[in-house]
Amino acid sequence: MSVVDAGSAANAFISGMLDKALNDLYVSFPCKVISFDRVNCKAVVQPLVRAGDMQPAVIQNVPMLGQKSTVREHELTIIDNGVERTVTVKEHDLIGIPNVMAGDIVLVVCADVEIKNTLSGQIASPDSKRRHSKNDAVIVGVLPWSLLN
Repeated sequence: MSVVDAGSAANAFISGMLDKALNDLYVSFPCKVISFDRVNCKAVVQPLVRAGDMQPAVIQNVPMLGQKSTVREHELTIIDNGVERTVTVKEHDLIGIPNVMAGDIVLVVCADVEIKNTLSGQIASPDSKRRHSKNDAVIVGVLPWSLLN
């Protein structure tokens, strides 16, 4: 008859729970774009980091960040056919719509909590208690090696 040390069993149980919790916590990781819906700015991505023996699952409907900026008014001096002129460029908004393609490598971050209810731009409570889930992934940009190809 073997005797089980209660302290060792509790330690193994707690260590297992912590390992499971940490393995299910996602912050950011590189992904390959499988497809991109430019109208909705959402992609299907394949994570490139393997955590075990299995291939990581494809993530569907991952929104991609765009960019908004304002170009300020400034004066520009040009010479046209030997005539020097000053042109004033007025302020205007510039909207950068993402344009990624299949095969591009992007960086994905996972929100602290479920973001589904906030996508309308309103303050909302999450429907679940999930934290740092792949279900709340957002593409924040294209990694440099995809920009150069």
